[in-house]
Amino acid sequence: MMKKAFTILAISCMMYSCATKTESNPFLTEFQTPNGVPPFDKIKMEHYEPAFLKGIEEQNQNIRAIIDNPEKPSFDNTIVALDNSDPILNRVNPIFFNMIDAETTDSLTKLSIKVAPLLSEHGDNISLNSDLFKRVNAVYLQKDSLHLNSEQLRLLDKTYKSFVRAGANLNTEKQTRLREINKELSTLGLTFSNNILNENNAFQLFVDKEADLAGLPESFRQSAAEEAKAAGKAGQWLFTLHNASRLPFLQYSENRPLREKMYTAYINRGNNNDANDNKKIITQIIALRQEKARLLGFDTYANFVLDETMAKNSSNVMELLNDLWGYALPKAKAEASELQKIMTNEGKGEKLEAWDWWFYTEKLRKEKYNLTEEETKPYFKLENVRDGAFSVANKLYGITLTPLKGIPTYHPDVEVFEVKDADGSQLGIFYVDYFPRPGKSGGAWMSNYRDQQGDIRPLVCNVCSFTKPIGDTPSLLTMDEVETLFHEFGHALHGLLTKCAYKGTSGTSVARDFVELPSQINEHWATEPEVLKMYAKHYQTGEVIPDAIIDKILKQKAFNQGFITTELLAAAILDMDLHMVTDVKNMDIIDFEKQAMHKLGLIPEIAPRYRATYFNHIIGGYAAGYYSYLWANVLDNDAFEAFKEHGIFDQQTAGLFRSNILEKGDSEDPMVLYTKFRGAEPSMEPMLKNRGMK
Repeated sequence: MMKKAFTILAISCMMYSCATKTESNPFLTEFQTPNGVPPFDKIKMEHYEPAFLKGIEEQNQNIRAIIDNPEKPSFDNTIVALDNSDPILNRVNPIFFNMIDAETTDSLTKLSIKVAPLLSEHGDNISLNSDLFKRVNAVYLQKDSLHLNSEQLRLLDKTYKSFVRAGANLNTEKQTRLREINKELSTLGLTFSNNILNENNAFQLFVDKEADLAGLPESFRQSAAEEAKAAGKAGQWLFTLHNASRLPFLQYSENRPLREKMYTAYINRGNNNDANDNKKIITQIIALRQEKARLLGFDTYANFVLDETMAKNSSNVMELLNDLWGYALPKAKAEASELQKIMTNEGKGEKLEAWDWWFYTEKLRKEKYNLTEEETKPYFKLENVRDGAFSVANKLYGITLTPLKGIPTYHPDVEVFEVKDADGSQLGIFYVDYFPRPGKSGGAWMSNYRDQQGDIRPLVCNVCSFTKPIGDTPSLLTMDEVETLFHEFGHALHGLLTKCAYKGTSGTSVARDFVELPSQINEHWATEPEVLKMYAKHYQTGEVIPDAIIDKILKQKAFNQGFITTELLAAAILDMDLHMVTDVKNMDIIDFEKQAMHKLGLIPEIAPRYRATYFNHIIGGYAAGYYSYLWANVLDNDAFEAFKEHGIFDQQTAGLFRSNILEKGDSEDPMVLYTKFRGAEPSMEPMLKNRGMK
């Protein structure tokens, strides 16, 4: 997942004073650190709010200077000046909002709820400033005579459209209502996400009888024992909803009632009629988004969002999703039948339920391929997998990543690397934060602490929630975690290799359904035999992963793809259904979801990957955009065909991908960039083949 802490282009009528002196608040000047890295050792809670206020004041002054400029509006004095108008906010925004997800506290959460409407108002003040829009519009109207290059034209077009899409052409009454909507949405979104974090942390499954651990691998038991000890219950075992705990429990626990308890707790997050309930909140969000879309001239919020993507509209998205559904659901049903046969043969008279899927899938995997995750995990030591991802990038693009010591971080788990190009020039600084914590949101993402702009190189981070080390045993990853590491590093490469002139076009500032191409294509290298032999080494003996295990990994790549694709599609379609509604009056969100899944014919053994009450993606930037993973999956499978045709480390192919995709950011239309790399528009066939559906 790609999270980008974006600077809010805004203007406020209010002027704020800063209670903290400039010299004592690190956000108020360029960071006085090597490479301009964030001084996490000096950043304190009391610095954030004054920095936001001072940043708003600074941007107000800079925008006033743009408006008051007596010179004729030009690309440089209006568009570029606007792109550079927020130095302080550009420092505090990405750090603060990454901390909210990676290492939050009650104080940070409270401040985020206070700051969100302030930033929303600030954003509206700039977008709805008629004097500023007049200058932007003046430049836009003369764009054909300005002799701008493709990146400049792209930035101009994006800037102009951002004003129009933010309501610059609306009358005063509608602008006033739009401001109210935006402010309310900003607070509701934070509350929704905080509720999910609270739900994740609240659920604790303590086991006090060793017999109830039947089936669980010894290493997993040890991890659960350490978690229980840390929670003050030594001698017991603690299991949580974090992926690194929940998924192995569902895969291996022979205690069916406990599997049901774990699964039920997971799928009912935000739906427990308590202080963390999200049903009313998500309904309010959907209603406000629909109202916003109508104000801006769109029939649905989905079409408002998609107007700025590769897909363009909801019809094109639904055509893709429904087409794929026709392949995925029959495969999922066939998989369910196979699992039921195993259960029937056990003679217990049990029917396959959703909480059984992972457990019996592991049995079927062993039966079909004689392969279990416990067999592969010893070869996937976290540090080795990470080094493997780094080595792939070196062989493809010539870059190197070297550990940096003494760099301030916000948590001891965080590691820092300097990234250099083949010629020795610095490409950026890369942070990794791999382990789950109570203050960290679930899942995995990439974001920036500083965007690339001209000669200014980026500061990029990957945040994940992988299996933690246990005593003397290092972090040993599942195959899914291995691919997640490669995925997020693919996003990081997009952010690190970018070569753009402007913040507004650099790095991952691309269409949502294009941004997953660099991440998803990077996953392909993770399981290539040549690559596996580079990094997959037994953590105890150093033995390179045997060919026999590699063969099993390759043979089972399409295994369980009916389930994987169906649960992903169900979530993507639910997202689209929610954002294509035109009447939300009296909406019962749970009934709405139930009816949507019934209409699809989704089998009861599978739930959408994310249900409405904990669908954080559609709160955090993927609204009417969760389909993007599948849209980009068409791109990444088609793109990797080019590497398979010429060699997975072919330098010419890698050079084309780097120069046309990774370096270009949003400097040109994404399909133009893709066809420059591939020579043609993408085909769906490679994706269907790789998912075992053709």
